[in-house]
Amino acid sequence: MTEVVIAGIGQTQVGEHWEISLRDLALDAIQAAHKDSGGLKPQALFVGNMLAPNLSGQAHLGALIADYAGLTGIEAVTVEAAGASGGAALRQGYLAVASGMVDAALVVGIEKFTDKIGAMVDEALATTSDSDFEAVQGLNPTAQAALLMRRYMHENNVPADGFAGFALTAHMNGVANKNAMFRKAIKPETYHKADMVSDPINMFDVAPNADGAAALVLTRRDLLPSDYKNPLVKIAGSAASSDTLALHDRKDILYFDTAQISAGKAMKQAGIILDQISFFEYHDAFSIFAALSLEAVGFAIKGKGWKLAAENEISLKGKIPCATMGGMKARGFPGGAAGVYQAVEAVTQLRGQAGANQIANAKFGLIQSLGGPASTAVSHILQRMD
Repeated sequence: MTEVVIAGIGQTQVGEHWEISLRDLALDAIQAAHKDSGGLKPQALFVGNMLAPNLSGQAHLGALIADYAGLTGIEAVTVEAAGASGGAALRQGYLAVASGMVDAALVVGIEKFTDKIGAMVDEALATTSDSDFEAVQGLNPTAQAALLMRRYMHENNVPADGFAGFALTAHMNGVANKNAMFRKAIKPETYHKADMVSDPINMFDVAPNADGAAALVLTRRDLLPSDYKNPLVKIAGSAASSDTLALHDRKDILYFDTAQISAGKAMKQAGIILDQISFFEYHDAFSIFAALSLEAVGFAIKGKGWKLAAENEISLKGKIPCATMGGMKARGFPGGAAGVYQAVEAVTQLRGQAGANQIANAKFGLIQSLGGPASTAVSHILQRMD
């Protein structure tokens, strides 16, 4: 396979962008990535989006965004895999360049939650679950995560504040991220006093739905502009996996098989072992997802993932730094754009441009996007090229 490098990155601030259209938000990220890449022009566009047809009344985003960005004529498609849409779009861009069929690919993650409010958002989010057996019963993603968290706490004797470390770490790391939705650290007592959203999930256990766009330009190393000056970062491994859509169809609802499979394949492709990973950008849409991902990937044994957060092992100076720029909890959860934000933040780390959040000597970063409760998992290993 051809070596694929991430030549350009761009992102908008995550938040409530009532006044900015879907296409304008995407264009802001595209222009930043285009400039960062040294002006590379893509031959293909892959758009990661989860809910635009439901929330923004707009499908066919590939053509819409290509047109608005002045790229009419190129291949342009939308990739949808629920919360893993951004990661899936990145994988398609990677495969296009690695195959040699495309010299440069543009990957864009875009989502606007604020085009609708209240029950309409919950209704849209429910479409990512099994409509016939879950959504029809009124189950939304937060309630589903709450059921998982309650069962996990029961089976593993987790105390009421056992998941606090995930939120504390994310909000601490979000302080220095200028694009994060929340840039204020929280104290343990703040977590303890937080209102319940869906017991046992409180407001700090669930990432806020938000608007945002992020973009990447992928190419081959030999096609980089002669005056390209950014430190080089390549995609060393890429893999995806799928599981049952409905939780009740699984043998073990407390083990994310897809997270294990996709991460394992990506690491094998990259030729590395777990101990070589410098940081992990997990899919912390809910605290329970973070714990289960840590276990599935292999950083903790089954039932003990929560302890890594409780014992501060996921901090920037811990055993395995996670959510290094605030994760979905502090940065915000921009739906189908989340996986592309992960990649942008990982590249920032590997370039040595993360400022106060910089991890010393970071060489390999694992990013993982989940669709639903890991019904889809897409994992990438990004590597700093010395």
